[in-house]
Amino acid sequence: MVSLLSLWLPILLSAVIVFLASSVIHMTPLWHQNDFPQVPREAELLNALRPFAIAPGDYFIPRAAGMKEMRSPEFKEKMKQGPVALLTVMPNGPISMGRPLAQWFVFLIVVGIFVAYIASRTLPAGTPYMRVFQIVGATAFIAYSLALCELSIWYRRSWSLTLKAWLDGLIYALLTAGTFGWLWPR
Repeated sequence: MVSLLSLWLPILLSAVIVFLASSVIHMTPLWHQNDFPQVPREAELLNALRPFAIAPGDYFIPRAAGMKEMRSPEFKEKMKQGPVALLTVMPNGPISMGRPLAQWFVFLIVVGIFVAYIASRTLPAGTPYMRVFQIVGATAFIAYSLALCELSIWYRRSWSLTLKAWLDGLIYALLTAGTFGWLWPR
């Protein structure tokens, strides 16, 4: 068994490498360029919503107060007429990238710690590169990708967005696996 503390360097370095790779993936016109198309008649929609001053948060519309209301003919008619939407409202003003990037980096470290924990409990020191690569790669892919499916299953997020995020997760997992395989204790 390998000490979790002995894996601090692959944890940190893989986080840095994945952070840089994700920056390249999201800042260049690769496969995420058209993830969120513009809504038709955007200006009119914004003008219609603005007077409501909706507080930042996540909303489901229309929303029933409970199961009884959900079964009512009035609510069923609302659902039929639509639109039915999940709405995330963010604070007004320019989007600051500092906080999300910091949270992303912390997430990458947390993933690295869990990946290191699983690998350290299943692989001894001196394990060959490809075996470390297999265990770390599979674990990292699970961490980066599989939980995204529930957004498509339950909230009808486009499966194309989820599959593109899986591609990102595969790249991140391969980079993480390569880093751990390279720096695995001998």
